[in-house]
Amino acid sequence: MRKFIRGFGYALNGIWHAAATQLNFRVHLAAAVVAVILAYALHISAEEWLWIILCMAMVLIAELFNTALEFLTDLVSPEYNKKAGLVKDMSAGAVLITAICALIIGLIIFVPKLLVLMHYAS
Repeated sequence: MRKFIRGFGYALNGIWHAAATQLNFRVHLAAAVVAVILAYALHISAEEWLWIILCMAMVLIAELFNTALEFLTDLVSPEYNKKAGLVKDMSAGAVLITAICALIIGLIIFVPKLLVLMHYAS
């Protein structure tokens, strides 16, 4: 059981390290906080909350995998290597695709609600 609980500590250490050292991870965390505040303020439905939570998780997970792959690539290939560079590029591409998808889903959920608010405000 101790080993199981220790595993949570290792996981939290990895998340903390990413948050402390990776600008992109912090940007995605900030975007997640904005999304949560906006979702709360706009009283989104339970189904919409599920989509928002899924998007936040997927982007943060993709960023953690990207960071892990970058560290591993630097470890096994400290000098420049074209294939190592492609590994990093593809990993970053995965984050980009995930973030774009999350943005589109966020726009689908939030824009209609914001337009209604703007209509009532005018």
